[in-house]
Amino acid sequence: MKKMRIGILFGGRSGEHEVSIMSARSILEVIDRKKYEVVMIGITKQGRWICGDDSMIVLETDHAAIDSASAAALLADPAINSLFKVSGRAGGREFALSRVVDLDVIFPVLHGTYGEDGAMQGFFELADIAYVGSGVLGSAVAMDKGIFKSVMRAAGLPVLPAVIFNRSEYQMDPGAVINKVLQELTFPLFVKPVNLGSSVGVTKASNPEALRSGLDEAARWDRRLLVEQGIEAREIEVSVLGNDVPNASVAGEIVTQGEFYDYEAKYLTDESEFLIPAPIPEAQLERVRRLAVAAFKAADCAGMARVDFLLEKSSNELFLNELNTIPGFTNVSMYPKLWKASGLEYTEIIDRLIELALERKEQRDCVEHSFEVMH
Repeated sequence: MKKMRIGILFGGRSGEHEVSIMSARSILEVIDRKKYEVVMIGITKQGRWICGDDSMIVLETDHAAIDSASAAALLADPAINSLFKVSGRAGGREFALSRVVDLDVIFPVLHGTYGEDGAMQGFFELADIAYVGSGVLGSAVAMDKGIFKSVMRAAGLPVLPAVIFNRSEYQMDPGAVINKVLQELTFPLFVKPVNLGSSVGVTKASNPEALRSGLDEAARWDRRLLVEQGIEAREIEVSVLGNDVPNASVAGEIVTQGEFYDYEAKYLTDESEFLIPAPIPEAQLERVRRLAVAAFKAADCAGMARVDFLLEKSSNELFLNELNTIPGFTNVSMYPKLWKASGLEYTEIIDRLIELALERKEQRDCVEHSFEVMH
């Protein structure tokens, strides 16, 4: 039987570039090579596409290696689901495309901007190629922390209060923005770029000076900034898998040594403790799972998502924190850990995600695109 060709797309123009490489490596280690022919497609921090078995090594090395690597391209042409090699002088006007391989499914492992925010998904839609994960809408809603809160509130789901504003507004009058925040919220506060993940650019502020420095940090990463009410909470996570009828894994709890589950705790150290299942009452566990599926549906997600909650210690109230449509797939990531505890192995998750990508493509193919007016 002919193997299905899976293009693993990783790297990207995001602050989560390195995390993406780690996730891609983990997938590469466990994907069933008897079923799939794997094609590695790397994207540099500057946005250049490269292909080849060594593309992962190239992205981790110096600029000279990237400059000499084989440039690659996909075309937004529904008739051509192929990966092309780009030949020609860098920066020159003349170049040539040569077909490398036809792809059946794209597996984007692009965390953050230009990968998880709907931009790449829009390109896949134009190219009419099957791809793993949520579509344009679900990706964009989940990625934008402000819009996410609005959609969750509209669906009757609990979220923490926050103040959202543009970077330009803050830069024009920092004092006015800080005063507005302090009129609506109380310390402690969490300051975040609206569009980013993996806790990149996220800080905790317990006083006005820390709030200002946190806003300066968040402004490095996005044009929209969010300040969220902080609470004393436990961090609960659930993995969701499916399309129109999604399923939720068991819930897990992350116990961190720091003030919150930041980038270093997620990817660089092993000091955080994962409690699976989360040590909370059974009724609360079931409510977390129901809310996770409800959030997944409200945002029109597909394929996969990790849904993060905050469980307030004083009141035992649950709040939706984030929904990650391309969650971390490293060997320490919660998404595969939670499914393993639910009886689904890493390799089976990948198989299921590819099946869901093809199912979603079939759904798109059933939609009419031409309307004829009868005279």
